[in-house]
Amino acid sequence: MSTAEAACYSTPEESGLRVETLPFDRVPHQTRLFLEYLKDPVSLRRFYPSAVRFHHELQARVPEVLGAHRVDRNRVADALDAMNKRWGAGQETLDNVNLLRDADCIAVVSGQQAGLFTGPLYTIYKALSAVKLAGCLRQRNTKAVPVFWIASEDHDFVEVALAEFIGRDCQLKQVDVPTSLHSKDNPVGHVVLDESINSVIDQLFELSPASEFAADMKALVQNAWQPGRGYAESFATMMTSLLGRYGLVFLDPLDSELKKLAAPVYSAAAQRAAEIGNALEQRSRELEADGYHAQVLATANSFPLFLHDDTGARHSLTRGDNGKYRRKEDETEYTADELAAMASETPERFSPNVTLRAVVQDYLLPTIAYYGGAAEIAYFAQTAEVYRLLDRPATPILPRSSLTMIERHTGRTLERYGLTLADFFEGLEPVIKRVVEEHLGAGTSRLFNDTEQNVHSELDRLRDELKTVDPTLASALDTGRKKIQYQLDGLRTRFVRAQMARDEAAHRQLQRAFDQIYPNKDLQERHINVTSLLSRHGTYVIEWIFNAINLGSNDHQVVYL
Repeated sequence: MSTAEAACYSTPEESGLRVETLPFDRVPHQTRLFLEYLKDPVSLRRFYPSAVRFHHELQARVPEVLGAHRVDRNRVADALDAMNKRWGAGQETLDNVNLLRDADCIAVVSGQQAGLFTGPLYTIYKALSAVKLAGCLRQRNTKAVPVFWIASEDHDFVEVALAEFIGRDCQLKQVDVPTSLHSKDNPVGHVVLDESINSVIDQLFELSPASEFAADMKALVQNAWQPGRGYAESFATMMTSLLGRYGLVFLDPLDSELKKLAAPVYSAAAQRAAEIGNALEQRSRELEADGYHAQVLATANSFPLFLHDDTGARHSLTRGDNGKYRRKEDETEYTADELAAMASETPERFSPNVTLRAVVQDYLLPTIAYYGGAAEIAYFAQTAEVYRLLDRPATPILPRSSLTMIERHTGRTLERYGLTLADFFEGLEPVIKRVVEEHLGAGTSRLFNDTEQNVHSELDRLRDELKTVDPTLASALDTGRKKIQYQLDGLRTRFVRAQMARDEAAHRQLQRAFDQIYPNKDLQERHINVTSLLSRHGTYVIEWIFNAINLGSNDHQVVYL
């Protein structure tokens, strides 16, 4: 946020939260493209033609967005009204659906796959980022509503069939639904829950800590995840229960009415499939030539839509030497014109691939901006070419809020030993070593340091003396020095382990801290499910998360609860 621009909302600190920021260039495994986009998205306008530096600059795009949106708003709103009512939407959401009927209303969009019990925490962060920006725009007299696009057309069920959380023993736990519920290559939105979901919920709460909130949380989960209900519907119902008071509108692209409304853009993409494929392949080469990576493996022969068979399974199509498209499992060939006609007449037989999905989203919705993570930001560098070829304004993508939530007992451990999130990035062992050397066995560690220093000092004196007698003896001493250092290092490692074995409580505290804030050597938000926080703090934690989100920051935020 620029220094001249007032904050849209109070800062996290003003909301009573203690927040530390960590630049993403200090977080492991970040790509160059993502880091440079965070630093200055406008410098990458070659790949992101509508990039903005600050979210408050988005208002300038409103006329362009409204001018390009020609879909019947009432039909979109009718479909959204029906689906959100099915999911238990409150008046705040239904009012926002009606607001979308107005010709001067725009949408702030985010989205994610339908994960078990809402999936990883970043799903919640994305949704609330959209909510907060929509509110910010309304404060500036721009009609805006937040919309969450449920990626129900995705077919990777294994990725969304599990939920990770911190159990009552403060260790990382996991529950999952049977993958047999999913038919190969079918959209996740076609999955229907069976009786097994009841035992999964029971297991979740058996492993979760007992608290004053547990009964209410179990009722909330059971209300959403029921036998006979669709997976995406269960996801939407639980998300609505948690976030509905913010007026968030949920959208399922498998809806038949939305499919009909999307038919023109499906057809146009099919018609220009060859141009799109060539442009994406060229864009990938340009990204790589500039030292970046191409997130999507796109070739000139790719087709921008999946074709669904009679079972609902989706199949990719590839262009052959004769210019026609076919799927691997079938000899039937189609021209681009034939596929375009099919997409126009029977759009339910198609779904967009990753390079077209955002274009379809922004065809149906008057999207002012999309909130996404690092991978989505990388996608958009390629997707911009699809927007261009289909004569659509490219939507700016904003980096979603990224948070690590530090609960009080973990915060006490970090404070006791002078640790931060960044200290865990190299793994648990270096943290243990540091705690032993600086706290639990500080005296012995100093003695190790003094011994090493004295040994090397005496060896240096001996080496200087040996050089005057025979230089080869000095070389032999260097070899011996390495062996001595190796033995000292080994002895120090054994000391650290012995000290930790003596202080089991400290070891447990550090292990629990690692599991909670950097599980599986990855950011917490990519693994931990929101039920992990709900079972300990109730739905109050949603408000804390909302308050913690800072639209003016591109850093990772460490939030102390």
